[in-house]
Amino acid sequence: MNKQQVDRRKFIGTLSASAAAMGLSMFTSPVEVAAKQTSSFTDPGDPDAWFRQIKGRHRIVFDATKPLPMPVMPFAWPRVFLMTNAATGTPEKECSVVMVIRHEVIAYALNNEIWQKYKLGEMFKINNPANQSLALRNPFWQPAPGTYKVPGVGEVKIGINELQDSGVLFCACDVALTVYSAVVAAQMNADPAAMKKEWEAGILPGIQIVPSGIWAVGRAQEHGCAYCQAG
Repeated sequence: MNKQQVDRRKFIGTLSASAAAMGLSMFTSPVEVAAKQTSSFTDPGDPDAWFRQIKGRHRIVFDATKPLPMPVMPFAWPRVFLMTNAATGTPEKECSVVMVIRHEVIAYALNNEIWQKYKLGEMFKINNPANQSLALRNPFWQPAPGTYKVPGVGEVKIGINELQDSGVLFCACDVALTVYSAVVAAQMNADPAAMKKEWEAGILPGIQIVPSGIWAVGRAQEHGCAYCQAG
């Protein structure tokens, strides 16, 4: 067992103890199962390679952990950063923006098939920002033109695919994938390892799975990104 696996088991063990202390019994069994699973990063090669894309003049990492009452905000901030830098003389291509999707925001890293099959809108209590009904698909993956508008600004392109087109780098927390897929597996009496593989396969195109979200936040800062909490 390598050091990364040991550290990961310690982390999930701590999470399990915390869940029990808070009365979150539904997490205890799945978290114990998750601790026994093998991370996607048992042999990561060069774990910093992805972060070497961060080369812009202005660099920032947005740390998204929890869906907000206004879930558009975590995805609006990268666009605002790019727009206002452009307005002050720095084009998109000279900026580096990283968004770390972790904890309860992990659902946004998954495709519509996973959302529909496992009712992620209900699980994570996420509404469709366009009409406030329960989200049946990922509301920030390939949204229809004109879906998101800001008073005084007009239409804003804040879909994940639209932000990717502007150079925003997205990564997703492997620990969150492991734990939440194990929760669903326990509820369905399914194999957690198989569920984890299915969720991994359901990660949106262009999103990099990283060992943990907090690990990625640290790495991004080591590569010169300012930190911004984004929900």
